[in-house]
Amino acid sequence: MTGRLDGKVALITGAARGQGEAEARLFAAEGAKVALTDVLDEDGSTVAKDIGDAAIYLHHDVTDEQEWQAAVDKVIDRFGAIDVLVNNAGVFTMGPLATTTLEEYRRVIDINQVGVFLGMKAVAGHMCARATGSIVNISSVAGLKGNAGTIAYTASKFAVRGMTKVAAHELAPFGVRVNSVHPGLIDTAMLRQISDVVPGGEDAMVQRVPVGRLATADDVAKLVLYLASDDSAYSTGSEFVVDGGMIS
Repeated sequence: MTGRLDGKVALITGAARGQGEAEARLFAAEGAKVALTDVLDEDGSTVAKDIGDAAIYLHHDVTDEQEWQAAVDKVIDRFGAIDVLVNNAGVFTMGPLATTTLEEYRRVIDINQVGVFLGMKAVAGHMCARATGSIVNISSVAGLKGNAGTIAYTASKFAVRGMTKVAAHELAPFGVRVNSVHPGLIDTAMLRQISDVVPGGEDAMVQRVPVGRLATADDVAKLVLYLASDDSAYSTGSEFVVDGGMIS
């Protein structure tokens, strides 16, 4: 049976667990060769080993430009090309404007925003030279709507949305598409950081979702798969929301 990503090679950051892991597993099941990158080496290596010969794991700090170039070079050397980049790596912190330190703010910006910039920059030349490619940047519903207590995270995710649109315009003439994905409340380890401090916890959050449940990492992965595949050949520079109707 033909997979939707047969013959393609994908690099997915933050793939040791959560959404990135779900994307890596789904991509491999759909025929792709997958490079998983992260700083959680034990978890990432375990996932790649479980996927099998179609996957490799690379230690990768997304805030380091040299590590980006090294990762891209290793993937091309191993698999011959990079057709898909999923900028999934990210961190979340809560804190109001008045008490967020500059160090805390810059850490979130460096990982969530600068990491996406460096990733797009690292693969753009290669994809343009081949006249094909899909870049999927994971933003958030926080990149569409502001919420109290998330000054750094919201700033970073709005930036991802904006950079996606700029890159889409710049790379479209070369056959490269760039889109952003905006998850809502996804049942991952990152969500626990929110539920632990929200009055009422998980139950209170679910009440905010019209469909009445939290999303799974697979819910997001399936949307990312669509954007990585040729099924979305006419989509670029757009926001794709997977939030169960939260901000509708």
